[in-house]
Amino acid sequence: MIQFALIVSLSTLVAGIALALALRLAPTVRLQLAGLALLAVGLPLAAVILGGLVMFHMNDDVKILAVAAASASTALVAALLVGSRIAGRIRGLEAAAEELSSGDLEARAPTDAPRELAHLAAAFNAMAANLEELFDARRQLVAWASHDLRTPVASIQAMLEAMQDGLATPEEYLPALREQTRTLATLIDDLFELARIDAGALTLELQEAQVPALVSSCVSGLEAEARARQIRLETHLEDSLPDVFCAPEQVQRVLFNLLTNALRHTPSDGSVVVRARRRASELEVSVEDTGVGLTGEAQQRIFERFWRRDASRTRSSGGTGLGLAIAQGFVEAQGGRIWAENRPQGGARFAFTLPIAERRAAVV
Repeated sequence: MIQFALIVSLSTLVAGIALALALRLAPTVRLQLAGLALLAVGLPLAAVILGGLVMFHMNDDVKILAVAAASASTALVAALLVGSRIAGRIRGLEAAAEELSSGDLEARAPTDAPRELAHLAAAFNAMAANLEELFDARRQLVAWASHDLRTPVASIQAMLEAMQDGLATPEEYLPALREQTRTLATLIDDLFELARIDAGALTLELQEAQVPALVSSCVSGLEAEARARQIRLETHLEDSLPDVFCAPEQVQRVLFNLLTNALRHTPSDGSVVVRARRRASELEVSVEDTGVGLTGEAQQRIFERFWRRDASRTRSSGGTGLGLAIAQGFVEAQGGRIWAENRPQGGARFAFTLPIAERRAAVV
């Protein structure tokens, strides 16, 4: 009878370990825990039933108790194996979270886990990647803003020192001082707008507006610059365009940024055309030029802050490098989209959409 009890105990132990290892392959934590519960109940029950049969025939209750104790111990060992496996995977996620909170932005959680924990780890890794990208963008923003602020400040300081030393008269440097001050003011205003966009504090008063009037006002303000550059500035608008639901001042700001960017990159004797047409429930406005077009890198990075087409990031082509980023923020805040692409016949095309008015007004 002792031999029979040992056989039953060893068989139960082997079966428990095998089933515990099999439970580790279950795709979800829920299945693992459900299997563990069945295992913890099923093995002792099977052993008790088997022992009861033995006791029924041989009237030996001590041995059945030994068999039951062995099977219960096996269930406990199996539960500990599965539990430790789950706890180990959770500890891996916890360790990655602690590394991230301590400043290690490259920390990532292991994803070789049951489905729920794998999804949790993937979400954590995506969050960590976004944080790393955000901090990189912030570092670049500080570096580029510092560079762009330092240049006009250094010029102003040099001119003031020259006037103080009697090397120049105020009349000689007054226009340049005005220009550098205007540059500083523009950059500060742009940074302020970006801060409001990033913080979600941008408040726009949306109302019905007519796109032809907005386009005409913006184009007329840039006609003198276009003539000075010997560039044709034209408008091609569809007839009977519907009103749009937008913030008119911000739409003009977007148009102004797109037009000045197009004029800056269009050679003499070229042309810049503003087009508008209806597309389903949206109205599309585009600015097309006959410049050199966009490279692959430019199409990917054209809306990045401080990114300029010239690798040196100098001001030789003018601008702060923030205009298109601000335009993107304004358009998206009004429920539209903005993108850039090359024209088949050459040059670049910048387009954005605005929702067609539904006879209502709101503040966002």
